[in-house]
Formats: sequence, C-alpha cells, structure tokens
Amino acid sequence: MGVKVSVDLNFRAKLWKWKPGYTAEKLAQEVMPQLLQHVDVVIGNEEDAHKTLGIQADGVDVEQGRLDTSGFASVAKEIMTRFPNVQQVATTLRESISATHNNWGAILSVRGQEPVLAPLHNGTYKPYEIRAIVDRVGGGDAFAGALVFALNSGEFETAQAALAFAAAASCLAHSISGDFNVITRAEAEALMQGNASGRVVR
Repeated sequence: MGVKVSVDLNFRAKLWKWKPGYTAEKLAQEVMPQLLQHVDVVIGNEEDAHKTLGIQADGVDVEQGRLDTSGFASVAKEIMTRFPNVQQVATTLRESISATHNNWGAILSVRGQEPVLAPLHNGTYKPYEIRAIVDRVGGGDAFAGALVFALNSGEFETAQAALAFAAAASCLAHSISGDFNVITRAEAEALMQGNASGRVVR
C-alpha cells in the first residue's frame, strides 16, 4: 500500500518470556529480525539494538555519561546493511550525568547520506543540558512520536530539521511528570530556535 512502517526496538525483558528454553534476548533476536524485514524506519537506542538484534555500538558508556556518536552511526549502518528495506535509523543520545542531570540529543542516519545530529550550535553538535529532570519516563516515546510526525508532515525541509524538532520535543518531555508529552509544537520550535529560558509565554 506504500505506507511507511516504523518500529521502536524498545526492549523489555519481562515481555519476552513466552517461549520455554529461551532467554529474553535470544527470543527477541529470533523474532525482531523477521519484523525488520518489513520496516522502513527504525528507532531505538544502542542497548535496544544490542539486545534485539545483537548489534553493539563501540565507544558507548552511558553509565559514565560519555558518548561517542560515531558508535551510533556504525550501529545504524549495520542495521541498514542487514535490512536493505530500512531507509532511516534514529536514536536519542542520552548522557546520564546523574539522576537529575542528563545531556540529551539525537542522531538520524538516512540511507545514502551522512548521519545528522541535533541539536546543533553554530553547526556543531551540542546536546541539551537537562539539569532538573522531573521525569525521564516517556522521553524515548516523545522522541519517536515527534520524529514520526516530523518525517511525514512535509513541513520540515530536511532530515536535520525533522530530527531537531524531535530532539527538542523529547527534551521538553523531561520537564513533565508522567509519560504523556503535553507540550505544544510552538514550545518545541522555540527550543529548536535557541530559547531555553523556560519563561512562561502569556
């Protein structure tokens, strides 16, 4: 039907217990590759890729608050090599400095193009510094939802612009209790444009 299909790898070990004799990871790695044969857009972080597909990023140490973005690009490249139908691979870039302080950004790989990062400051990747997290639950879902919208709305001229919108929207989700991102599009776009003051607009 020509409809794009996306998948969020989002590994949850407690849900992969329905086949006796299989660990959660082994079962996921048996099932998910079959599903990815029918997918256009893959969303998921490095841990999800490792546990569901057996693909691991080099240079990633989220527990120590350090990331090497080239490692994520290599994961995306491997996914697109293994699954020729996949056209785009995206993930958030979370650096966990502490429970209340995370750095946040995102990377998007498009088949045949160089990966793009967001947010950018003077053309260079510079993550959002979230220093007073209210609730990080739902941050990944906020990113996925915003990215799917941005990639399909026709209102963002480039992949980098679509990614920037998704990164900003999901960054703001960290300021909301609960896993529903109730921000407005205008708020996400204001953050995209560099307004991180947090001032209430009346």
